[in-house]
Amino acid sequence: MKGALEGIRVVDLTRVLAGPYATMILGDLGADVIKVEAPGGSDDTRFWGPPFQNGMSAYYAAVNRNKRSITINLKEEKGKETIRQLVKTADVFIHNFKTGTMERLGLGYDQLSLINPKLIYCSITGFGETGPYHHLAGYDYIIQAMSGWMSINGTEQSGPLKVGVAVTDIFTGLYAAIAVQAAVIAREKTGRGQKIDLSLFDCAISTLVNVASNYLMSGEVPKPLGNDHPNIVPYSTYEASDGLFVVAVGNDRQFQALCELLEDQTIGADERFRTNASRVAHRHELNGRLNKELKKKTRAEWQQLFEQKGIPCGPVYTIHEAFQHPQTLARDMIVNMEHPYVGTLKLVGSPLKFSETAVSYRLFPPLAGEHNDHISPLNDMEE
Repeated sequence: MKGALEGIRVVDLTRVLAGPYATMILGDLGADVIKVEAPGGSDDTRFWGPPFQNGMSAYYAAVNRNKRSITINLKEEKGKETIRQLVKTADVFIHNFKTGTMERLGLGYDQLSLINPKLIYCSITGFGETGPYHHLAGYDYIIQAMSGWMSINGTEQSGPLKVGVAVTDIFTGLYAAIAVQAAVIAREKTGRGQKIDLSLFDCAISTLVNVASNYLMSGEVPKPLGNDHPNIVPYSTYEASDGLFVVAVGNDRQFQALCELLEDQTIGADERFRTNASRVAHRHELNGRLNKELKKKTRAEWQQLFEQKGIPCGPVYTIHEAFQHPQTLARDMIVNMEHPYVGTLKLVGSPLKFSETAVSYRLFPPLAGEHNDHISPLNDMEE
């Protein structure tokens, strides 16, 4: 079966995480992604490690499959002209250079759309192309700090903490993949391409979702709650006799079902815990009492009991435990790709499962310039 984006060509001038994650998704869906770097390789993640496997960094391998690689010197007119020629038959052009850089190179949207009016041009920057910070570069850590994300992670004792994965890059990569596909659909109706102005900062603000809505509605500045939920109780991490697990009670019925399993029946009878709103108001006392009760059994014992009652819960796994879990394996979330120089690469599989246009793993993460002899304006444009 052909991929959903079979026949879509993407000229990819992105590096590090947000852009490469977006273009990997497009590549997984069948698009022909041409990764463009400076001679020698200018994607910094090629050198971010350890770990390395025969010279390839795990970071680079994570987000660069299903791409072909060419190297071009954009400081030379010949290199810029090569890009212009590639753009003639491209559907998508995507970059994550600082605002204004591509325009100075003669590769901005206004310039390239004259060559190909159907071109979808996606610009990924730290703060977007307007506003007082439009000129600044964007780094996930900085964006987590400035968007408020760090302020709601951790506890009042720990102070602000960043998320363990560069989530604002990932959010932006996902939004970029969505935006590009939406623009492809719009082009089918209008016959014209368009420009997408996407920023890490905007995407981080957007993905605050209910926390942002809480603030906008109440005017109260959210405090860091650790593993607690700001709107629901009990919805946190608790201690069983053999380790930590999460209980996610979403309504009053589930809470009463939980209370029926506890030795201390006074918890369910306490008026302060009857409704979610009152539980939120008395979260510290309730969580303390629940922890005392939940320490009396193992995680597996609680999970069996909770599942019988329809109470959502799950153990806190390490990354190793998560990747060894039968659910991970059953869903093909680990894939092996054979690389002629690197050997067998273990990569995270795509979560996208289609009944007709299945995701495919066609191309291993390329070496810098690996396809220079196969992709050029002279020999590739009519493929």
